[in-house]
Amino acid sequence: MNDKNRPTENPSDNPLDNSLNNSPDDQSNDPEQDLATRFPTAYTILFLLIILVAALTWIIPAGQYDRAMNEEVGREVAVPGTYQTVDPNPQGFMDIMLAPTAGFYDPDSYVANAIDVALFVLFLGGFLGVMNATGAIDTGIRSAMRHLKGHEIWMIPILMTLFAIGGTTYGMAEETLAFYAILIPVMMAAGYDAVTGVAIILIGAGIGVLGSTINPFATVIAANAADIPFTDGIVVRFILLIGGLLICAAYVMRYALRVKADPSRSVVAKQWDAHRRLFLGKHEDEFHDSTLTRTQIIALLIFAATFVVMIWGVSSQGWWMARMGALFFGAAVVIGIVARLGEKKLTGSFVDGARDLLGVALVVGLARGIVVIMDQGMIADTILHSAEASLGGLPELAFINLMFWIEVGMSFFVPSSSGLAVLSMPILAPLADFANVGRDLVVTAYQSANGLVNLINPTFAVVVGGLAIGRVSYDRWIAFIWPLLLILTIFISVVISAAALV
Repeated sequence: MNDKNRPTENPSDNPLDNSLNNSPDDQSNDPEQDLATRFPTAYTILFLLIILVAALTWIIPAGQYDRAMNEEVGREVAVPGTYQTVDPNPQGFMDIMLAPTAGFYDPDSYVANAIDVALFVLFLGGFLGVMNATGAIDTGIRSAMRHLKGHEIWMIPILMTLFAIGGTTYGMAEETLAFYAILIPVMMAAGYDAVTGVAIILIGAGIGVLGSTINPFATVIAANAADIPFTDGIVVRFILLIGGLLICAAYVMRYALRVKADPSRSVVAKQWDAHRRLFLGKHEDEFHDSTLTRTQIIALLIFAATFVVMIWGVSSQGWWMARMGALFFGAAVVIGIVARLGEKKLTGSFVDGARDLLGVALVVGLARGIVVIMDQGMIADTILHSAEASLGGLPELAFINLMFWIEVGMSFFVPSSSGLAVLSMPILAPLADFANVGRDLVVTAYQSANGLVNLINPTFAVVVGGLAIGRVSYDRWIAFIWPLLLILTIFISVVISAAALV
C-alpha cells in the first residue's frame, strides 16, 4: 500500500479505541485479532440490554389494552381507552437465559420469531462464499476501480439514492444485509474506509424508511391503524425523503473525501490495515492488471440477476426471508455449476461462507430476544399508556414534537416499523384530533422517529448485523454518525413543526 494511503500514527486517550497503533511489524497476521476493541461486542451489548429490560419488568407495572382485529391492517390492534393493569409477569433468570432462543422461536409454542432472518443470513453467507470461490468479485472490483478511477466519489450519492428508493417504497431493511460484503471492498478499493461502505447502505436505506412515502410496512399500516388514507401527508414525507437524502449523501461524501485525503481521520483509522487485509485480501496492489474471464463474467451476471430477482420478489410478489433464502441457495448452486467448482469445492465454499456470517445470525436472535422479554413482561402497553396521558391538552407545536420524541423512545424497544405502527397508532393518532393536528402528521412523526432511531438502534438486527459484517464496532459507528443524527433531528423537527402550523 502506498505510504500516503496509510494512516499516520495517532495515539488516542480514548479508552474505547483499540491499540492498533503499533508499527506494521508489530501487528499480527490475523485481521480479526487486529480488529478487536476494548468496547464490548454486539453480543455483550445485546445481552446486557436483555438483562436491563428484564429488570424493568420488575419496576414498570404490567398492563394491557384490549385488542381488536383490524381487517385493513391485517392484524389485531390496541383499542383506545381500554388500558388496564394486569397481574405482573416479571422476567427472571430463566427467562433471561431463554431470551436468545426465544428471539429465534417461541420455545413453548414453536412459533417463529427471527429464525427466518437468521437462516436467510446463513444462506446469504453461503451464496457469497461460492461467489468468492470463483474469484469474480475480486476481479470485478479491481476492474471497476480501473474504469472509475477519479470518479469514485459519485458512487456514493447514486448508491444511496437507490437504497433510499428501496426504503421508501417497500421498507428495505433486512434485505440490505446482502450488500455489505459486496460494497465495502469496492469502497475500500476506492481509497475510502469500511465505515463509508456501511454508511452508504445503512443510512441510504434508513433515510428511505425515515421518509417512507408508500412503504407498506410503515406508512400504509400506520395510516390504516390511524384510520386515514395513506396518501394523506405524502407531500411532507417527500420533503423529509428528499431533504434527508441530500443531507445524508453530502455528509457521507464529505467524510469519504476527508478519509481519502488523510486516512488517519477515519473513525476506524486504527483498523485500517486490518480492514484492508480482511476485505481486499493480498491483491490490493493488482487493480490495474485485472481482466475478467468469460466464466467470471457469466458468474457476475448471475450474481447481479439474483439481486434483481430478490428486489422484484419482495416488492411485488410478497416474498420474505424463506423465499429469498431459497433464491440465494439456488443461485449459489447455479454459479458453482457454471464455474465448474466441483461438488466438494461448491459445498465447502458454501459452508465456509455461511460460517463467516454465523455471528450475524446469532446477533439477529439476541436482538429479537429483547422484544420478547418486554412482551412477556407486559410493559409495552404501560409505556404506551404513559405516552397517551402525557399528550393530552397540548398545543400543536408541543403536541407534535412530544409525539416525535415519544415515538423515538418507543422505537428503541420496538424497532419493527410495522410492530410500532400497530402498537402505537391506534392509541396516539386519535389524540391529534384534540390538538388540532392532522392524524397524517402523527403518522409522519412516528415513521421519521422510527427511521431515525433505526440508524443506531442496538435492538435492530439490521444495525448490529450490518456493523458485524463490516467489522465496525458500535462505538466507532456512533462516533461517525452522531453529528448526522443531530442534523437530521433538527431537520425533522423543523419540518413537522412547520406542517403542524399550516
